[in-house]
Amino acid sequence: MILGLYRTAVGKKYVMAITGIGLLGFVIVHMVGNLHLYEGPRQINEYAEALRDLGGHLVPRTFILWAMRLGLIAMFVLHIHSAYTLKEMSRRSSPKARWVSGQKRYAGGQDFVAASYASRTMRWTGPIIGLYVLFHLADLTWGWWLGDNYVRGDVYHNVVESMSSIPVAVIYIVANVALAVHIHHGAWSMFQSLGVNNPRFAKLRRGFAVGVSSLICVGNLSFPVMVQAGLIS
Repeated sequence: MILGLYRTAVGKKYVMAITGIGLLGFVIVHMVGNLHLYEGPRQINEYAEALRDLGGHLVPRTFILWAMRLGLIAMFVLHIHSAYTLKEMSRRSSPKARWVSGQKRYAGGQDFVAASYASRTMRWTGPIIGLYVLFHLADLTWGWWLGDNYVRGDVYHNVVESMSSIPVAVIYIVANVALAVHIHHGAWSMFQSLGVNNPRFAKLRRGFAVGVSSLICVGNLSFPVMVQAGLIS
């Protein structure tokens, strides 16, 4: 039954909205946790160690952390799959539609379908975020980018060492701007996907989308900017 629902456009929209909420929650919590950088090396490293010890002595060390990681991977895969298959369903259901300059126009001279800047850029912000996640893991989780300068368990050192490089700082800045644009559109459209689309709540939805995307953008951009400025060193 669940699989049958997922095969429909409505089911895919629900999955995309629900997984989007889960991923948005992770992004917010991750950003807030990273704010420990401003408290100093001991605090951010203790925070990272606390994540590994979630569950205390009730479960093996890092068990909860790995369960959360696997859940995030599952949400990420479902989010991408539902978005891609929805796009394909839309394309097949409109065989006469053509894309011109990022907007859909139907044969017969009809006007372009109105679309916001964020909506039209979802198809490139998504891949940028995917590549950014891989780079972020290779950089600060696996230590491939830093090489011999990577110190396992020393989050503060690794962040400062990595973001002290101008090319790396630029990557983080560009990727987080793309993430903010993606979240802005996603936070707005997820209400529609869940059926909360009453015009009376339009301003609240818009305010939420602008507020949460701006908060995440400013918070995440502050880390490479402050490292480059020497305020985190």
